[in-house]
Amino acid sequence: MLKGIEAAGFAWTQVHAPPISILVDRERSARHGAALRTVLDATGLRLVIHGPDHLSAGTAENDRSMYALFDYAAAVGAEYVVYHGANFELLDGGVGAGDVRDRAHAEETSLRLMAGRLQSLGITLAVENLAPVWPSAQRMCHDPETIRSLVRAVDSPQVTVLFDVGHAEITANAFGGGDAARSLTTVVADVGLFHLHDNLGARLAGARGESDSGLAGVDPLRLDLHLAPGAGRVCWHDLAPLFLQSAAPLILEVRPPHRPDPLTLATATVRLLARGASDGEAVLDPAVAA
Repeated sequence: MLKGIEAAGFAWTQVHAPPISILVDRERSARHGAALRTVLDATGLRLVIHGPDHLSAGTAENDRSMYALFDYAAAVGAEYVVYHGANFELLDGGVGAGDVRDRAHAEETSLRLMAGRLQSLGITLAVENLAPVWPSAQRMCHDPETIRSLVRAVDSPQVTVLFDVGHAEITANAFGGGDAARSLTTVVADVGLFHLHDNLGARLAGARGESDSGLAGVDPLRLDLHLAPGAGRVCWHDLAPLFLQSAAPLILEVRPPHRPDPLTLATATVRLLARGASDGEAVLDPAVAA
């Protein structure tokens, strides 16, 4: 599979880390990492490790797991670790708001302390904006500007913003009435990594006057679909010029049920982005859109 990805022109691959219970077990973590590294050594692909989805710095137990994640990433030769930061309820005053503020402050403090370890290992922590998988209330992590504020507060070159296009499309539709391109415009200067995938936005009743009932194989209520670029409603034409303002890698996150073969995916994505780029395909080649 990895050789096929590389042959299609992709330069990067992203792999999920094993569960926390494996990461904190030195022997099992080393065994898992060695197996992954053996497979990757048959290719020239550069590596992004996606951390456990619900891992959140700021408590003693979670911080131990974060350091174990960094050690694992270093052992397998990853350059980036994806992290779900600011993953807390959004409370506008009232009961619990003070606890959420304290928890967010603890996360920021922990990440600032972790920056030194990241630097020594040569790893960049990429903090990702999230979106609700199903219709639900807004959380702090759903706002790319909140993620940018967290990264700026940590104030380290080893901690950057991961802008997830599909997630931004959902949250901009649901909570701000905008789209992913508008959200990216405000944070693009701070972005060090991108996730690219498509969806049908917030799927609000009557949104854009369109129906998605005929889209085969798509759950009628799920928001975070991870479709291939061009299969949903994200306006890639508007995003392409913004991508060109950044040297950040573009990582495609397309779920297997919606994922064509690597060459088809690479070719279609490059053509889609090239339509919105002033210099066309000479700039957006498959090795970059990987």
